[in-house]
Amino acid sequence: MPTIDFRHLTPAERLELIGDLWESLDDDDVPVPVEVRNELDRRNATFRENKANAVPWTDVRAKLRQPRV
Repeated sequence: MPTIDFRHLTPAERLELIGDLWESLDDDDVPVPVEVRNELDRRNATFRENKANAVPWTDVRAKLRQPRV
């Protein structure tokens, strides 16, 4: 597969591209080791127990995209 040069994109555009590529994958496309799957299961259980403390992904994403000062 040929290498594609993405340097003409801004860092923000490249990060968005990474996100778009990641979101285009199905769960079965990404191999997850058993240890990681167990940790994800543990975190999901904790989330279900403490939903009031959860932060929506849209809020997290917006905060991550804020310019650093």
